[in-house]
Amino acid sequence: MRAPERGALPLGLAATLGRTYGRLTEVVQGLSDADYDRPTRCEGLAVGPLLVHLLYDAERALMGFATPSGAEADRDFVTYWQDFPPRPDGEPVPDTRFLRTVASAYAEPSKKLAGHWRELSEAAARAAVVALAEKGHKVETQGHVLRASDFVATLVVEATVHHLDLTLELPAAPEPDPEALQVTARTLDGLFGPEAWDVIGWDTTTYVLKATGRLPLTEEDLDMLGPSAIRLPLLG
Repeated sequence: MRAPERGALPLGLAATLGRTYGRLTEVVQGLSDADYDRPTRCEGLAVGPLLVHLLYDAERALMGFATPSGAEADRDFVTYWQDFPPRPDGEPVPDTRFLRTVASAYAEPSKKLAGHWRELSEAAARAAVVALAEKGHKVETQGHVLRASDFVATLVVEATVHHLDLTLELPAAPEPDPEALQVTARTLDGLFGPEAWDVIGWDTTTYVLKATGRLPLTEEDLDMLGPSAIRLPLLG
């Protein structure tokens, strides 16, 4: 099968980020306190600690938008992830203990942790609107310089993958935003390469889950991918 051309990022990325974060808010706002102890697809992290991890990513967004740069961009929405290779199977998420400790400090996570996420994520989405309104705007983050649009795409990918992680035992939770899934797939396409993507027959959600190691590859998958299978997972 021939893959569609999906290399370009969509217009209106700030709105995509707003919807992406909004869907995550929908996932957590109706949970009970006990639900924050449910497991996720992230090794060693329950719902509460994983939401804390997402809080810090929204904080990364605000810090990035508040750190404009006049330097040349040295990363784009694909190459940014090359500094974050996937972890070996079974290796826990870095700072797992720290994230658990912070999550445990929220006495009523269904109110206070969810409320903190909503406020911080909404602020980050508003900041994205301002940053993307300036043509050619660049930001500094994680020791690199990215165009604002590429930076926003990295935020969409992080939130979308972890949205799928959070909903492992939450079958009634809403799905990620469709355009956010497409941005994530475009990013994975860039990391995987067109030759590999040309043989993939998965739907977009399955692609994201399998290309990030959230779902194991079956024998049929290995036959489909051939020698490209060794390149998975692309992200941790």
